[in-house]
Amino acid sequence: MSQFTQDEVDRLIAQFDPESSFRRLAGVSAGIVSVIAVALSGWHYYTAGFGLHNEIAHRAIHLSVVLGLCFLVFPRQSRLPGPWEWLVSAGLALFYLLLGWSLVQAVGAEAPPAATAAFGVVLLAIAGLSLPFKAYDGSHQHIPWRDWVFALLASSFSLYLLLFFDSIYIARPGQHSAVDLMFGVIAIAMVLEAARRTMGVFLPLLAVATVLYGIFGPYLPGDLAHRGYSVSRVVAHLYKGTEGIYGIPVGVVATFVFHFVLFGIMAQLTGLGQLFVNLATIAAGRFSGGPAKVCVVSSGLFGMISGSAIANAVTTGVMTIPLMKKVGFSPRFAGAVEASASCGGQVTPPIMGAAAFIMAETLGIPYNQLILVAIVPAAMHYFAILWMVHLEAKRLKLAGMPPDQIPSLALVLRSSWHLFIPLVVMVTLLLLQYTPFLAAFWGITLTVACSWLPRLLGPFGKQMTGLAITPRALAQGFEMGAKSALSIGAACACVGFVLGITTLTGMGFKFSAFVLDLSGVAAQTVHAFDVMGWFELKQVTILFGLIFTAVACIIMGSGVPTTPTYIILASIVAPALAQLGVPQLATHFFVFYYGVLADVTPPVALAAFAAAGIARSEPMRTGITAFRLSMGKALVPFAFVYSPALLFVDFSWSSFGIAMVSTVVAILGLGAAYTGQINRKIGVTAFIVLNLLALSLVFANPLTSAVGVTGVLAILAWHARPERSGAR
Repeated sequence: MSQFTQDEVDRLIAQFDPESSFRRLAGVSAGIVSVIAVALSGWHYYTAGFGLHNEIAHRAIHLSVVLGLCFLVFPRQSRLPGPWEWLVSAGLALFYLLLGWSLVQAVGAEAPPAATAAFGVVLLAIAGLSLPFKAYDGSHQHIPWRDWVFALLASSFSLYLLLFFDSIYIARPGQHSAVDLMFGVIAIAMVLEAARRTMGVFLPLLAVATVLYGIFGPYLPGDLAHRGYSVSRVVAHLYKGTEGIYGIPVGVVATFVFHFVLFGIMAQLTGLGQLFVNLATIAAGRFSGGPAKVCVVSSGLFGMISGSAIANAVTTGVMTIPLMKKVGFSPRFAGAVEASASCGGQVTPPIMGAAAFIMAETLGIPYNQLILVAIVPAAMHYFAILWMVHLEAKRLKLAGMPPDQIPSLALVLRSSWHLFIPLVVMVTLLLLQYTPFLAAFWGITLTVACSWLPRLLGPFGKQMTGLAITPRALAQGFEMGAKSALSIGAACACVGFVLGITTLTGMGFKFSAFVLDLSGVAAQTVHAFDVMGWFELKQVTILFGLIFTAVACIIMGSGVPTTPTYIILASIVAPALAQLGVPQLATHFFVFYYGVLADVTPPVALAAFAAAGIARSEPMRTGITAFRLSMGKALVPFAFVYSPALLFVDFSWSSFGIAMVSTVVAILGLGAAYTGQINRKIGVTAFIVLNLLALSLVFANPLTSAVGVTGVLAILAWHARPERSGAR
């Protein structure tokens, strides 16, 4: 039984996950927000089953409601010290005003005086209300008047495109009126404010930097310089095209991601999460350190219907962390296991995180193919954690769970079989190459229908468990589904600035060239020490390119969620690694995988901090332990870059077999090294050698693989010998 109430769970998620820090509204404002949120989910559900609008219109409808709700659902939160918050807010306000002033100067007499005056008033209002005055905030239960103003403005620029769609896109394609551009400046300001509201200042500041880069290109030094673009050109490109605010990321969220988020929420209402925990307990509970292994397996299963590592850590952690502590694991280790395991949900098929849908759309591959590609990386992710948990359990000499605490498989299947139906049907439709949104439509429909089976079957359904989704529960699920999709919508709209300026200026190729040059210099320096000639210069160059990319993912992931991190870095790094012959799919998966790992990487390891709240352990130490537990799986992305056969690219059984053996042995070696003991303590020399051998195994070179496998297994065998109890 969980020691935490649902209220405590919700507060913990809100505390550590900015994307779930919703207002607890009451009264009329709560009713208004509920109606809008339910209508948004209902509209997505309808379009998933009965057809989408045209591209721009569908994205505009989605974004008009999503951005408006961001200001009604999320309170303004101070995540910076007072002076820094004022400095950032003042900087953004000044940016809005200067952008608007520059636009007015550019359009000149084309703008009607009344429109110019109204535009000036609106920009002054946005700039003033964006400042962190306490008087603007209101209470946590009610929406302040400032946020109603922001909500209307955030909806206005998309509604403008919808109302005047024929005039803007059909009557005068490629031409931009002064009013169009004024709404474009409002769009830029409100997208930045919505992103700041939902996930902090890092992403908005990055977006502002890219916009300024697009405008001031001629004044930049060296290779960073470019021809530069006028304010009018930049605003029009970001606002009216499909490479800015309404680009692929927002399109994927509006078309695919929203529906799977909604399915996950509805599935949790029926009790599918508890079913996953029961199955994990049956599969792993009886083994040494059973609760920790249950934690890993259940987090993987639950992660399929939850796109948030933090929500995953808290939801399953309230059940598994107390059990881990009870059998003998330290609170710090228990929290770290939960955090490390919970990050894997986003890479676990068949339902992965939002970034996976964007990857499929960006690369132009069917999502059902991406499901197959993700099987090996996900399996390696959980194998690495299970191995380290097993070693820790053996070190502590822990037993498994008592038999009376392990459910009966027959009883669980007999009582919960109906909960599998929606998931099985949805996965089948995906594998049969039906569109993801149609698969989600039937998944949601069957989730509601199957929840009523215990009641409809009468006496035959008495043993069946799960909650029936009543009309009230359906409305609550639709409301929570809409709220859970808001932050990703705002983030993807904001990321559109980065992608838009990248395509406009060629910024991605400049950064790619920089990565290549830096990697080449580092590789030549290291390659000079390879007197045996075991490694090609190209292989070492790729290695350094990947290391720099991994570091960038970890740094950016400290302030930005997985999806924006993936989108930004994939657009910059992919061209560089492609020039070295790395398949695009491997590059994109590498960035995706490391973006996920950022959730357990100090100093901002939010999943670990949330798990520490349940474990009652020190957050930073829990984060460091979670990072240590992730060292085995951190090598996996390197393996599938050097051996694309692991992703079923350029597949052959021989290359796949060599890569699998090499990767598994590398994980075994790193797991033992960072646990520090098998039966005997692993010393400093063995620790260093295991790391070097594990690294050599990723190169997919038959010679280095043979040496690496032999060396790792020999060291493990030596340290696996039982210690003598005393002298003879």
